Amino acid sequence: MENKRQYYMSLAMVGCLFFVFGLVSWVNSILVPYFKVACDLQSGVQTYLVTFAFYIAYLVMTVPASFLLKKVGYKKGAMIGLFIMATGTLLFWPAALTRTYAMFLAALFVIGTSLAILQSVANPFVTIIGPHESAAKRISVMGICNKFAGIIAPLLFAAVVIRPEDTDIMAAVESGLLAGPAKEAALDEMIKGVIPPYLVLTVFLAVFAVIFFKSPIRDINPDKDNKSVEGTQDRSSVWAYPYLVLGVIALFCHLGSQQISIATIIEYAQSMGLSLDAAKVFPSYTLACILCGYLIGVVTIPKYISQQKALVVCTVTGLILSVLVLALPLKASIWCVVLLGIPNSLIYAGIWPLAIRGLGKWTTLGSSLLVMALCGNAILSLLYGLMTDYMSLQTSYWLLLPCFIYMIFYAVWGYKIENWCKLN
Repeated sequence: MENKRQYYMSLAMVGCLFFVFGLVSWVNSILVPYFKVACDLQSGVQTYLVTFAFYIAYLVMTVPASFLLKKVGYKKGAMIGLFIMATGTLLFWPAALTRTYAMFLAALFVIGTSLAILQSVANPFVTIIGPHESAAKRISVMGICNKFAGIIAPLLFAAVVIRPEDTDIMAAVESGLLAGPAKEAALDEMIKGVIPPYLVLTVFLAVFAVIFFKSPIRDINPDKDNKSVEGTQDRSSVWAYPYLVLGVIALFCHLGSQQISIATIIEYAQSMGLSLDAAKVFPSYTLACILCGYLIGVVTIPKYISQQKALVVCTVTGLILSVLVLALPLKASIWCVVLLGIPNSLIYAGIWPLAIRGLGKWTTLGSSLLVMALCGNAILSLLYGLMTDYMSLQTSYWLLLPCFIYMIFYAVWGYKIENWCKLN
């Protein structure tokens, strides 16, 4: 009974971590158009540097994070990660006072660094703590926490930060009615609205860091808890696991394509004539679809469908919807972008346990490689922004197609490849 109570308490604490991930991550969908006006950005590449600075930290900092966790343990590492995140949110204060875009990007990089640590803690924990065949179900539960935060984050940010007068300023700037010193003064005043909510978030993160560390959640050692698959114990390198390496690429494609569908949808809606105030709800629609997908996963996996078969269904559905995004008229196309949330919901939960299974002593480093795949959010969204400088927003969504095609390959064949020689 005690072990069962600790199990559920541990999952609840990690669920809170995933809620925090969603709170600070998915607000980027509204930071993109907000900074475009407030920092007077002129190109698609500049605009999507928000997501690039945030998620590139996963590529740069995840391996150092794995060494940190090996040294201090997973529980203390989570506390350190939360304090680093609090430092990043605090940096929004001087960045807003000076209206310096580079400082905002630095703050987002610091937050991304903290998430590289926290994701390296949370994902192995959820995968290892219970039976392997139900890992996707547990990840789906964590995803509900994450996406629920994602639904409310952009709406909460817009409600707290974007005042009615700010909406008028944005409209005046975009129409060219406000220019020169008057424009600069108005934007300086407008961007100070980010200070109060990010100060509150800083305090919340610092308090939660202490609560998490003091909680009865047990520490874990993934390298011992994730037993090796028979016949793979003597592999000399983490790169000797093809299903892991191919899974990292699949996760890169998934996370990048998911980020595109969420971070770009406000601008896509605005291209149809909607105001920012009207368009701001679309990321929440997409995240609500993701939430529905997670609920489906909780109910059906593994009772009615295996996590591998669910992955096949989701990747194929994602490819079909991506084609429809390109083929349908704009007003129908945007709803296909929204509906991508449903198949996207279970792809992460499907790939992770298939890629990390049986790594034994390489589990920590393997987990780090999978977390590094989150840089797909940075690279593919920036690539999308570059494409929009040369083609329409709708046409730029063709970037989704190769991503889903590769994910289908992994879901059907890639996860089965135990040795590189089988590729010959």
